[in-house]
Amino acid sequence: MGAPGSGDLSAAQAGDADGGAVSGADGGAAVDAESGAGPGGDEGAGVGAEMSEAEAELAAQRALREQIEKRKAEKPGPVAAGAKLTGKAADLLAAVRAVESGERPVVHVFDEPEPAPRRPAAEPVRRSEPTAAAAPAAGAAPAPETIEAVRQVLAEGGAPAALAVPAAAALGDGAAGRLREDPWQLLRVAGVRSEQADGFARALLGAGCAPDDERRGRAITVWLLEQAALAGHTVLDADELRAALAQRSVPDPDAAVQNAIAEGDVLVFQDALDASSPTPTPSAEDTGDEAAEGERPVQVLIGLERCALAEESLADGLARVVNSLVKGDEPGVTAWERAAGAVSGSAAELIRAAAGHGLVLHTGGEAARAEPAALVAAARAMGLRVCAAAHSPDGQRRFAALLAAAEGAAEAGAVTTRPAGEQGGPAEAVATVSGLLSGAEGPGRDAEGALAVDVLVVLDAPQLDVETAAMVVESLPDGARLVLSGDPSVLWSAGPGRVFGDLLAARVCPQVASRTPDPGPIGELVSGIGIGELSEVAAPGKEVVIVPVRDADEAVHRAVQLVVDSVPRAIGVPAEHTQVITPGHGGAAGTRALNAALKERLNPGPGRFGGFDPGDRVAYSPALGRTVPGRVVKADAQGLHLDCDGTPVVVPREQVERLVRHGWAMTAHQAVGQRWPAAVVVLPSDAAGALTRAWVYTAFGRAERHLSVVHGADQALPRAVAEIPAKPRTTRLQTLMRIQVPAGGQIG
Repeated sequence: MGAPGSGDLSAAQAGDADGGAVSGADGGAAVDAESGAGPGGDEGAGVGAEMSEAEAELAAQRALREQIEKRKAEKPGPVAAGAKLTGKAADLLAAVRAVESGERPVVHVFDEPEPAPRRPAAEPVRRSEPTAAAAPAAGAAPAPETIEAVRQVLAEGGAPAALAVPAAAALGDGAAGRLREDPWQLLRVAGVRSEQADGFARALLGAGCAPDDERRGRAITVWLLEQAALAGHTVLDADELRAALAQRSVPDPDAAVQNAIAEGDVLVFQDALDASSPTPTPSAEDTGDEAAEGERPVQVLIGLERCALAEESLADGLARVVNSLVKGDEPGVTAWERAAGAVSGSAAELIRAAAGHGLVLHTGGEAARAEPAALVAAARAMGLRVCAAAHSPDGQRRFAALLAAAEGAAEAGAVTTRPAGEQGGPAEAVATVSGLLSGAEGPGRDAEGALAVDVLVVLDAPQLDVETAAMVVESLPDGARLVLSGDPSVLWSAGPGRVFGDLLAARVCPQVASRTPDPGPIGELVSGIGIGELSEVAAPGKEVVIVPVRDADEAVHRAVQLVVDSVPRAIGVPAEHTQVITPGHGGAAGTRALNAALKERLNPGPGRFGGFDPGDRVAYSPALGRTVPGRVVKADAQGLHLDCDGTPVVVPREQVERLVRHGWAMTAHQAVGQRWPAAVVVLPSDAAGALTRAWVYTAFGRAERHLSVVHGADQALPRAVAEIPAKPRTTRLQTLMRIQVPAGGQIG
């Protein structure tokens, strides 16, 4: 990479600052892989007298799961848990095996019924502010006697006593008996690896423990699919799953998969490799070679119930959104056209697309967010119920400012049919996705439990995983318009699925591609990265500075120097408005090392509460894929008190280690959806394996005014930009949408 402005910050190469590599952890959980989930990737187990925002979100999730459970029961495909290989299960497995071996032509093992009628979800409790971190799952905390019984079984098997609480929570009542009967159930606990479960089983079962144990094969099958979900997959190809089982010394991978299907632990699907049209079902007479000649090949896919059914529920819901909009005869057609005529370019195209379609996709960078702001302003001026939802509170605040500007610019010529007092200010029309679903933000729900909106614009759409997207779509009333807007070049969701990318590829609805470029040297640099080019850019105002380093220790030293001294002095951005971004949590230049060094300079203290002191900058992760910056206010018997962008949050003591990290330095997954006046991106020499084009694009794009790159990755950086795209994810949404919705056109 060319070095625009290299060395322009005078202190960047000076040796007069403290810092360097500082050892020790920051009190966060021991998770070294980069993940949007934050510490531990799971939530804690607190309880409170009132329902918090996150608890209400969990209630909404439970409502969705009840809906997809009912939909599952209506489908003929899934096999009842505990069933033997008889009847439907035997027919299903025989069909799958025959298709894979080529002995039989493709048939529809799963006959898809018409989408089930929409059932309103229960309205979650609304709150103005969350006051406490929520419990991680439904139901009460495990009983003390249950935890103690599990602890005894763990001790017999040589497993850490610290697993007692999560094991009891994961396995429920009778957890100790389940573990004793099937030791591989320990794999249900997050963070346990297959070899650890094998050791636990050997200690409990002794000579009765064998690699070909049916329980082992079934448990490892489910565990592999859970690991795949953490990597973003909703399903796995059957061949890949069997190969992974063989790598973990499962003697008969076929039998392991069949047993997992028969017990209802996983679901099996077969999708035509060319899904542009449904595969015809041969009649009973046409099952010979003649019928086989006209059949297309299929891909056999295996998935976890929660991921697979959420993806199907999402496809059903999107089909409803597309088909339920009344077109052509609504009185507001002229108003929509007048609104489009009041703006120009991509904003006008977006308004026209939303006027005539239930589902619209909008792509573009940071500057392009002004276009959905123009759409929201126009819809509000027409008197429609409109809400926009962003991924983060920072995105919510930035979009509210854009909306205020759009409404201010259009105020003179706007035709408003709703009294201004009924619309509320721009800030009231913008929420976060989590706040919208929980009921803590946004318009609330109508009498049927649906969101009280006519138009919903979801920003940062690439951050939607299938479960969150399904909840959003299930919450929409019939006839509502849904606009998904985002930058497809950023990192994808922390949870399973690739919702925005799959919808773009399916081409089942209008797509409006913004022609508004991001401005300035940073915008030019990031735009080039998006198309695989890492070019030198002119940076006369020191907007982009490259700081070369030799090793990780020097990288930490320079990063601290930039945040504490160089950027405030040369650029005018104080340390509290500068964010450090690095590929991972562990390592000599990971977030732990960087946060320890930055804390020593910016807020030294003994870390009396789990490594934290009042004034510490933190990253609070209440759920998978959500990271909220904040500061420590105090600590007391209730827990750690945080100020998260003006919202007070109390994290119970037992949850702090898993939900809170120091936040001067973050990973790019934690930073996605947010921006800062200045960003310092640290690329140590050992970061080569973590770099992709999407990672670099996301990290560099977090800076508004100034970007410093502490560069020790040598040629790994340009190679990642030019040659390493985002890792593919195996999903079914694209296929499901093409079956349910006719192909749509692209606009722009």
